Order: sequence, then structure tokens, then C-alpha cells
Amino acid sequence: MPDPNELLRTARERTPSRRAPGEQMSRAELAEAVCGWLWETTETKYELDGHYIAKLERGAVRWPGAAYRAGLRFVLNVVDDADLGFVAPGGLAGTDPEPGTSSMLGLEDDLVQAGDESVALLALAEESNVGDLTVEQLHADIVRITQQYLRTPTRPLYIRARAIRDRAFRLLAGRQPPSQTRDLYAAGGWALTLLAWISVDLGRPDVAESHTRTAWACAEAAESDDLRAWVRATQHTAAFWQDDFARATTYAQDGLQYATGSSTLFLASVAAVDLARTGRHAEAREALTIAKRTTVRTDVPELGGPFLCTPERAEGIWSDTHLALGEAQRTLEHADRGIAQFEAAPHAVRNFGSERMVRLQQAKAHLQLSDLDGATEAVSVVLTTPVEYRVRPLIHRISEVAALTRLSRHATDPKARALHDSIRVFTRHPASRATPSK
Repeated sequence: MPDPNELLRTARERTPSRRAPGEQMSRAELAEAVCGWLWETTETKYELDGHYIAKLERGAVRWPGAAYRAGLRFVLNVVDDADLGFVAPGGLAGTDPEPGTSSMLGLEDDLVQAGDESVALLALAEESNVGDLTVEQLHADIVRITQQYLRTPTRPLYIRARAIRDRAFRLLAGRQPPSQTRDLYAAGGWALTLLAWISVDLGRPDVAESHTRTAWACAEAAESDDLRAWVRATQHTAAFWQDDFARATTYAQDGLQYATGSSTLFLASVAAVDLARTGRHAEAREALTIAKRTTVRTDVPELGGPFLCTPERAEGIWSDTHLALGEAQRTLEHADRGIAQFEAAPHAVRNFGSERMVRLQQAKAHLQLSDLDGATEAVSVVLTTPVEYRVRPLIHRISEVAALTRLSRHATDPKARALHDSIRVFTRHPASRATPSK
């Protein structure tokens, strides 16, 4: 008989009922809340019920699907699967129980096809004089996707962004009032930029560039400086993850002329990283000084998610710059400050994707300072990342941490070998091979 999942039961019982004040949340109510949240964030209907929650609490199922785990984490207000007693087969929380199956199965082809489709739409974006109609719902959907990115399974969000793109261009192909054309182009441009960002995270920055070319044309047609800035930021990111730091620098610096809100802080900060990685250290230091002095306007609406640069996200970028400049202690100072700010942020708006990357900056700095215990502590948090959120940049960065553990000064240390081995297990299961959502 399986052991009961006391962590899940305790988490449910400490969560107040939304129907009966003073009572704990019932299994049926928990199931309903999870399904409601999944519908709200993915527009996908799930059939979770109280009987399945009972099976989870009895321990009959120890590793529910990615969507259910995400919903339960949200409703019960926890960060990690392990906090709910979920353990993947093999005993390692957060690892992939079925490497051969995937909720992202076939998405590789979808990524390429979507990129090709975006290229095909380029001519329309550049040349169309067709009108537009009110697209408030499209923009609301875009906001919802950005705010849920890396907080819910990726595939439904990807499909939704693609649908927004296609609907925007279908409307542009019709006859709408010319006065509203810009809004429709903006909706299409933001959806394309989302598709590009997702493509980078899933390991296809080359496909991302197909989306951003058409997104730029949309931004031009919409005359939207905010969209122009974030398209350039996304183009920078695509070039960066192809190790083309010179081109990334050009995109970042060009985007600054359009930046208004937090895109100003993001672009100024990443420009410093790019310059440092190209060996232009004097220019990098100057750019870093400017970035640290940047004040973000608070009167500019922000979409959230990847299109929002908070102070803690900026701290992480600055730590990366100092690392590229060979300044491990300064790297650690900024990374520590960024992590403290991430941890203090409300759960609903906390950017866990950026936070994980900053923790790896912490680990690198600790390793360069020969502090294996500090590096292990920083990495241990990242190792709990659910499989569906192990995006390619995260896999790339944690692999760099593993490489640092093999340096001669650490090579014979048992702690370094243990850290290296734990990262190897983690990297075998990237997000593109996540478990099926149920």
C-alpha cells in the first residue's frame, strides 16, 4: 500500500475555502480551483476532480501531469513540486519520468513551421494599407500569456500566441476602419514577439529571428516605440544565444532609441553584457555605469513576463556583465542582491525564470572564488525546477556551471564531483522533453 502524501494533504488543509469562511479547502473545491486556473491561463479544459485529488493524497499517484502540478502549485501557493510531495519515478523530484514521451512532442516541427509562416506574412505587414478593428481582447490575451509564461505549461501558451498572430493578420486582410490599423498591427507584433521569445527558450533562436523580422514590420506599421524596443530586445536575445554578441550589441543599442519603460533598463543592461563578451571592456564598463543609473518611467504600461525588466532582473544582468569582466566578487554582490529581491517579490509576479538564471550566476561566482558550498547551495534551488520549465538557456547556463566544477582546482574534490553529477542528471531532461500534460 503506498504511503499517503501528507505534504499535499497538509497544504490543502491549510488553504482557506473560498466558499465556506473559516473552513479548509475541500478536495472537490481544490480540483475546481485548479481547473479554473488552467482554463484562465491556457484556455484548455481539464477534467480534474475531487476523486483524483484523493488519489494524490493517498499516494496512489506521485507524479501527476505538468499542467496539474502547475495548477496545484499556484492554488496551494507553493514554489516547488517537492513542497507538495510530488516525486518523479526514480526518486528525484523534478526529473522527467518518461524521457521518451513529451507534452512538447512534435513542437520542434511546429516551431519551424510557425517561423516560416511569419516570414510569409512579412509582405502583408510591410505593404498592407488595409484597416484594423478594435483588438482589446487580443491585447488582453497577450497580457495574460506574458504574465503566465514559465508559470504554466508552455505548449498551450505557444498555441494561444500563434492563434492571436493569425487572427490579427486575418483581420488585417479584411476591410476595417483605417483609424484602428495601428492597434491591430501592434497585437500581431506582440504575438510574433512572444512566439520569438518562446522559440529562443525552446532552443531555436534561428526560428525566433523569422518571427522578429515580421514583428519589426508590425511595430513600424503600428508606430509603436514600446513594441519596437521589445522586438529589438528579443532580436538581441536570439543573437545572444547564438553567441553572436556583436550583432546582439547592435540590436540592444538600436533598441534604446525607442525604449520608454523598463525596456530602457533591459536594453542598457544587456548592451553592457554584449560589449563585455566581445572583449570591449572599457565600453562595457561605461555601458554598465549608464545602466545602473537608468531610471525606469512608471507611467508606461508594462506587459509583464519577458517584457518587463524589474530591478532584480537587472541585477542579474549586471552580475553577468561583471562575470564577463572577470570580477567574481562584484558578480556575487549583484547576484545576491537580485536573489533577495526575487525572494521578496509577491508570488503572483515573481519571475522564476530570471531568478533561476541569477542563481546560476551566484554559483559561477562562488566557484571562481573556490566556495564549493556556496555554489552547491545556489544550484540546489535550480535543480528543483520542474521539467516543463527547463528551457534551453537554463540548460546552457547550468552546463557552464558543471564545466567550472571540472577545473583543475576543483577536479578532485568530492563536493565538485557530486555537484557535476547532479547537474548531468538535470540536463538530461530539458523542457522540450517534458512529461505529457494530463
